[in-house]
Amino acid sequence: MPEPVNWKPSATFEALHARAALNRSIREFFIETNALEVELPILNHAPVADMNIEAIAIPASDVMPKLYLHTSPEYSMKRLLCAGSGDIYALGKVFRAGEAGGRHNPEFTMLEWYRVGMDHQDLMHEVADLLDELFNDSEIELADAPLFLTYQQAVIQYAGLDPFSASDNDIKELGIELAGSDLILNRDGWLDMIMSHKVEKALPKNQLVFIYNYPASQAALAKLNKDDNGQVIAERFEVYLNGLELANGYHELTDSKEQRQRFEKELQGTARPIDEKLLAAMADDEIGLPDCAGVAMGIDRILMLQLGIESIAEVISFSADHC
Repeated sequence: MPEPVNWKPSATFEALHARAALNRSIREFFIETNALEVELPILNHAPVADMNIEAIAIPASDVMPKLYLHTSPEYSMKRLLCAGSGDIYALGKVFRAGEAGGRHNPEFTMLEWYRVGMDHQDLMHEVADLLDELFNDSEIELADAPLFLTYQQAVIQYAGLDPFSASDNDIKELGIELAGSDLILNRDGWLDMIMSHKVEKALPKNQLVFIYNYPASQAALAKLNKDDNGQVIAERFEVYLNGLELANGYHELTDSKEQRQRFEKELQGTARPIDEKLLAAMADDEIGLPDCAGVAMGIDRILMLQLGIESIAEVISFSADHC
């Protein structure tokens, strides 16, 4: 006799109805704020350059080259911006290998949008406006106003350590104390450990918390600038609610030469190809990437919080174990 097959969905119908309402609210927000919804290719010729994110590869065949399921629509959206699209957003599935657990699924829903002429400070306030609407009638009654903290303020306040002036050894010692083991990590790796094991868990409940102005070494695709103290920082932010990271945004780097240097540094010694089409679009003499800010938001996590659900599988029709 064959083993019994679990064919049932992982999500409840309550969650499916809530997702439909959530998607509708998101689209209404962007209609009202004049952003164009765009559809992007799921298959890309180059994976994301972030080595902390593993793309799912589709092997080459007689009719197509090796391709990758996109981990974010970011590169395609930036090419649209370079072509003159103006403000745009995309709502759809993205894919990441090796991501599973209570808060992760290899296939999940992402909302990403870009505003021309905004910086990360402007975009944080728009993100707050959207999230305030999305949680207006949910299990969570949000505090009246979000909390805005610089990365430095957050780590000092909740971990008792200055991430800019502390020595590598002091940062490592705190990381080992929190993680319970001596891992092989660099300075940024230990800072990430401190953020996830100490800072995120200590953030106030039922309040949107925006952490911004990250160390320059954690810039990713964000512009670099100096803060009021002359410290070089990355113009990026993350937003949290009840211990969950919901979104990650940047004042986008627009310099194609600097972008190439960052790609080459990140991908050195790997087999990952650089996205030459993105770099060519950014280097275009007529337009290039306009001054803009962009943010990626995890929709499944928002749904989890809206419904008071602990497992991401319960808000996805068919999670990795059920699909």
